[in-house]
Amino acid sequence: MATPGPVTFASRDAEDEYWMGLAVDEARRAAADGEVPVGAILLVAGAPVAKARNAMVATKDATQHAELRALKAGVYAAGESRMAQATLYVTLEPCAMCAGAIVLSRVGRVVFGAWDDKAGMAGSVHDLLRHPRLNHRPEVRGGVRAAECGALLSAFFASKR
Repeated sequence: MATPGPVTFASRDAEDEYWMGLAVDEARRAAADGEVPVGAILLVAGAPVAKARNAMVATKDATQHAELRALKAGVYAAGESRMAQATLYVTLEPCAMCAGAIVLSRVGRVVFGAWDDKAGMAGSVHDLLRHPRLNHRPEVRGGVRAAECGALLSAFFASKR
């Protein structure tokens, strides 16, 4: 992933808004490809190492969620299978599959946009990311640019009806 020039932020909120904006760009690309508009950006030690978007339609593979694709690319880029210094930005609350991968990858922080009342595993349906019996629980922040992320999803699904 091409790294943007030096970026400084006045606050963590401003930083989260910025990186989520790049994830939204990936979600827009997914929609243009006919995919459910979900995008992800992975930072390791504050530097972007991967970006991804859903590719389930193109690959005919239900596991090709943006989060999994970003994690896989990030592992190759960083040369590490454990991502304690990583922050994953994703436009939709992770599902069970993605939340499991996030926990197993030991991602340090997850920031997501829209809540997913049907499949979300960071507080909506269940909270797998912070389940007390698991040996890793990332820091989680939800609702960043939620209206924008949700509008992309709503428009996409409305166009399919």
